[in-house]
Amino acid sequence: MMEFEAVIGLEVHAQLLTKSKIFCGCSTQFGAPPNTHVCPVCLGLPGVLPVLNRDAVEKALKTALALNLTVKDRSIWERKNYFYPDLPKGYQISQFAYPLAEHGRIEVKVGEAAKRIGIIRLHLEEDAGKLVHSEDSFAAADASFVDFNRSGVPLMEIVSAPDLRAPEEAGAYLRSLRDILVYLEVCDGNMEEGSLRCDANVSIRPQGEEKLGTRAELKNMNSFRHVERALEYEIKRQVRVVREGGRIVQETRLWDEKEGKTRPMRGKEESHDYRYFPDPDLLPLLVDPAWVERVRATLPELPLPKRDRLIQQYGLPELDASVLTSDQHLAQYYEAVVTEGADPKKASNWVMAELMRELKDDARPITACPIKPSQLAAMLKLIDAGEITGKIGKTVFAEMYRTGQDPAKIIAEQGLQPVADTAEIEKVCDRVIAENPQQVEQFKAGKTKVLGFFVGQVMKMTRGKANPKVLNEILQRKLHGK
Repeated sequence: MMEFEAVIGLEVHAQLLTKSKIFCGCSTQFGAPPNTHVCPVCLGLPGVLPVLNRDAVEKALKTALALNLTVKDRSIWERKNYFYPDLPKGYQISQFAYPLAEHGRIEVKVGEAAKRIGIIRLHLEEDAGKLVHSEDSFAAADASFVDFNRSGVPLMEIVSAPDLRAPEEAGAYLRSLRDILVYLEVCDGNMEEGSLRCDANVSIRPQGEEKLGTRAELKNMNSFRHVERALEYEIKRQVRVVREGGRIVQETRLWDEKEGKTRPMRGKEESHDYRYFPDPDLLPLLVDPAWVERVRATLPELPLPKRDRLIQQYGLPELDASVLTSDQHLAQYYEAVVTEGADPKKASNWVMAELMRELKDDARPITACPIKPSQLAAMLKLIDAGEITGKIGKTVFAEMYRTGQDPAKIIAEQGLQPVADTAEIEKVCDRVIAENPQQVEQFKAGKTKVLGFFVGQVMKMTRGKANPKVLNEILQRKLHGK
């Protein structure tokens, strides 16, 4: 492999989060019964005229600005002509020669290194329908059906430059792009439902060579892992073909997840095969610069800058910051907890461990979390002040999640206040010390870590209610013979 270099470019299709389709008023809701969200326009019946969805354009503008693309003041709708059963008109309305935006870039993290990936273009188009084959439960074994609910759903196609050199880089780029789209709230990023789809163009060339090799286009990849595995296989396949004296053929290949390999689908089309020409039913799209600036003002802080800020502002490890910024609303929740006075690192630990586990078990988004940031912060401050132990804190947290009650109320109602009575704690400490002479000798011999053993034993006897600060002071005094 060392004498060859892979060259990878990704074409990402992102379904826009609009309520209606790009050229008609039909719903874009996923999961409806087949052919119920259709009308004469998206079915391509004779005599109908498309009307552009302004919200789709605005979401595409927002994406273009976040990806550092230059928005063109004039773009043109064209017909991409090909015949396939899921394309009711026999052509797809898209943009080709004059796209909405061009020449952008994003930075992605690949391991410890940052890499800038160019973006050639972003354009709008309509989606096709969906073929339903015999492996689906309600389809006949000898027939395929067409569901046109998806036909006309608005898509953005985002085309990267051939700047990627390894499957891991492609995966990192795709994850970063998805995070940006979700942060912008222009796409839900769900690859399993097809709202984010990726085609990969991959070729190989000798190390140091500038000329691009013959490429294959990979399709049918519905997860980040599938993209990486398909590219890994295809690169090795192309290297093997060249080493054996063969020639790479330009073609479209499907990723077969069960077999773990790519297989030929059809010869790869060139742009002239689609016979693009301007759509006579749609005027050119003119974008006012003032509109662009209004959209720019709505851009949120994006994932990578937010992650770097959390590291700098709160002193978080990179792993913590990456997890917390994987979801815009999760990051907002975390910062709200810290704003309420919680220690940043301890807040991060509780959000990532306890809170995210509960949310995952309930399949509940952070926006529906029953614990308010102020409540979690209040509980963490009680632990820091020594008013409850960490163990009791977990009990309180579970009850907060179940009921949404304030921690102070839960502690009072359930009698979870720590034992602060010095005399009572001293009695338990005396008993533990008397019952464990071997550990006492170890402590006196300089093995101070054994103090944790005594703390654990006392906590066990007091059911975790001994005030940690008082307990440590008493044990230190008694073990030192004072």
